[in-house]
Amino acid sequence: MPLFKDLIQGYHRFREGGWQEQRDRWSELAEGQSPEVMVIACSDSRVEPAQIFDTNPGEIFVVRNVAALVPPFETTPGRHGVSAALEFAVQFLKVKEIVVVGHGLCGGCHAALHQTMAGAEPGRGGFIADWIGLLDDASAAVRADHNDISTRDAGRAMEMAAVQVSLANLRTFPCIQEKEGSGEIKLRGAFFAISDGILHVLDEDKGAFSPA
Repeated sequence: MPLFKDLIQGYHRFREGGWQEQRDRWSELAEGQSPEVMVIACSDSRVEPAQIFDTNPGEIFVVRNVAALVPPFETTPGRHGVSAALEFAVQFLKVKEIVVVGHGLCGGCHAALHQTMAGAEPGRGGFIADWIGLLDDASAAVRADHNDISTRDAGRAMEMAAVQVSLANLRTFPCIQEKEGSGEIKLRGAFFAISDGILHVLDEDKGAFSPA
């Protein structure tokens, strides 16, 4: 696996290859960005949105965090990183779609389902526990529906439920409510299965995911 010195070597390959091949594109981006899609994905190193969707620089505005979670709208003191990115994408970049992408074998979802971080101190798992607490209701529902939560079926149910939690939380933001109501923005849910490389898309009317 690469270390920083290997990343520097990768940069030099990019500078001599990809950068030169897309000089016109980089020149355009030097003047600003205008992506029409925001992607909210997991920080997991195996799930790279630009690679999954085969996009070019400047085409998607990406936020990544543990389990691709969106907290509900709130104005309490704190650092609201996801909310700030969302506000920027919606109000200033004026994206037309927001896609929440969950994935198979998600560590955050596994921790939420199995409650492995419960009671941990900040810096020793407590920050993770607080974050994935956003999934408490969803994980309780999955546990109630599965006799054995160690199965892949239970794990996938949790991972897909997390996408739906983030979509529901997105709709607590006034700017999203307004723009979705007027048709200016659409919310999408997706799930990428690491095991087979298949992308599933959520049909919210049916509450089910199916291969794209």
